[in-house]
Amino acid sequence: MEDDAPVIYGLEFQARALTAQTAETDAIRFLVGTQSLKFDNQIHIIDFDDENNIINKNVLLHQAGEIWHIGASPADKAVLTTCYNKTSDSRLVSCAAVWRMPSDWETGSHESPDDSAHNPQTLELLCRLDDSAHGNAACVLWEPMGDGKRVISLADNNALLWDLQESSTQATVSSTATLEGKGQLKFTAGKWSPHHNCSQLATANDTAIRGWDLRTMSQIYCIENAHGQLVRDLDFNPNRQYYLASCGDDCKVKFWDVRNVQEPIKTLEEHSHWVWSVRYNHSHDQLVLTASSDSRLILSNMVSISSEPFGHLVDDEELSEGEDNHQEDKDLEMRSPNKQPVNGSRGTV
Repeated sequence: MEDDAPVIYGLEFQARALTAQTAETDAIRFLVGTQSLKFDNQIHIIDFDDENNIINKNVLLHQAGEIWHIGASPADKAVLTTCYNKTSDSRLVSCAAVWRMPSDWETGSHESPDDSAHNPQTLELLCRLDDSAHGNAACVLWEPMGDGKRVISLADNNALLWDLQESSTQATVSSTATLEGKGQLKFTAGKWSPHHNCSQLATANDTAIRGWDLRTMSQIYCIENAHGQLVRDLDFNPNRQYYLASCGDDCKVKFWDVRNVQEPIKTLEEHSHWVWSVRYNHSHDQLVLTASSDSRLILSNMVSISSEPFGHLVDDEELSEGEDNHQEDKDLEMRSPNKQPVNGSRGTV
């Protein structure tokens, strides 16, 4: 099979939530959560065998409701969080919970896909992260380099910092931050920074992006009109501590230096519809992947604002503005010297 040939995996139901399982060091593993109003929802555990270019999978039942967000513990590969919708007193509410996979879920890994899907095991509920006084949960963020004991949940206009205790079977709110202003403000996205000893959080609400100091739960910066329409997603550069990427319904992807938020340092306008997700490659931060409802995935090579310019590796301090401005960014269409597109440089789904 050629290097750029896709490996395709089909789901029984539609899915919006997925995450990499970073606590698993012996396998390339992803978790996918389904959305179904009529049937029990599922967590699909997908392992990619890169030597044979095949996928192995297991299915666990998530009977609580349709999954809108999923997160994996950075310390325990059996623990995960979901945000899900359920019906209560004839109204739809959004909840969050911490779950544990059954201890013997891997025993079915060698069964045929049909067998494992027809006889799925059920996730074990460890604790709920619901606080009715703070509204509906939108997402749960694990401390990036933590021991699996701290998570942040975004619920309406509140950010709640939770401490997980007793093997994650108990959760207590240690501190909160509230988004204040006119109207019914709600957080739409958030990202816990892996820098500054994991003491900072970036959030999005409507067209604005805000930074928070988790030690005091106070706001440290605000980009009022970061996008012309709703901000959908955020991601921190894994190597440059002040660099933040954002995307939104204005079809744009923007890159910010949070020390000076007057203007973005770079803007991409390659998508023709809402941009739902933006992610840095954690090994090569010049590579940025975006997903849009224009049915395209775009891989951009952002050399000028990365930590790895062409030809050599340097520290942040060694990158002058002059060097940055002379580097050439290449979104999607990276071409070889003979002007032919390079295989795998552009993704369109």
